[in-house]
Amino acid sequence: MNYELIKGRTPGFLFILVCLLASGCARGPYSFSKKIYRKQLKAEYKQLKRMDPPQLEDSLLTLPSNFIPTTNFNLRKPNFVVIHHTAQNSCEQTYRTFTLQRTQVSAHYVVCKDGTVTQMLHDQLRAWHGGRGKWGHVTDMNSVSIGIELDNNGYEPFSPLQINSLLVLLDSLKTKYRIPASNFIGHADMAPTRKQDPNAHFPWKTLASHGFGLWYDNLQDTVPSDFDPMTALRLIGYDLSDPHAAIKAFKLHFVQRDTSPALTAYDKRVLYSLVQEHFF
Repeated sequence: MNYELIKGRTPGFLFILVCLLASGCARGPYSFSKKIYRKQLKAEYKQLKRMDPPQLEDSLLTLPSNFIPTTNFNLRKPNFVVIHHTAQNSCEQTYRTFTLQRTQVSAHYVVCKDGTVTQMLHDQLRAWHGGRGKWGHVTDMNSVSIGIELDNNGYEPFSPLQINSLLVLLDSLKTKYRIPASNFIGHADMAPTRKQDPNAHFPWKTLASHGFGLWYDNLQDTVPSDFDPMTALRLIGYDLSDPHAAIKAFKLHFVQRDTSPALTAYDKRVLYSLVQEHFF
């Protein structure tokens, strides 16, 4: 377990762990995964208790003699939402993938085509959904984000029922954790060299109109001669270590009709409009 993920947690976080450990596991098709889930939480809690100094001095379980506790604190909360498509053929297939330890992948929520929303991990716990990637200065998105998987094979449109349920879920998360509108992104945005989800059918404009993610309201007719598109991409959050990949990810999100690795005149107008409306 990564100690840095636990260090600084409030007593409320430990309370969540204790409550989850104490809760019963109802019989069902995934009772085995619930048993493993509780076992892993128990192991992490035990590791907290047996940490050696000086780590223990910084933990919540033992306070050093010169420790003066503040009364002003709350739980650390997720600050991003990363949206994925499952690239699988059904929610049941995804549930199985996320409940097998060997897959080493998970998400907090899965949204099915019929609008069913299944939570698979507590919001305060770290899912393994983002992998290697970067957004702005954040290089470990799993530690600060909630991962949402949409049942979609990667090539098909998203159903209206699915998007409606997603909007309700996003509204709840945004309200609960006060997540900024700009911090609702796609997997491809933060991992442009590896991922292309959610696919080009995903309605980012619709989400932005409800306050989840960025969009542009007025497409500028011209772009200044001194406009630097690479600086604009970095300002939005894209990692420019592979510029072509960053351009493709930007176009997948904001242009969608073309995802080639080059910026056309139209693409530059979109990019310029976006940064003018949200960053200046």
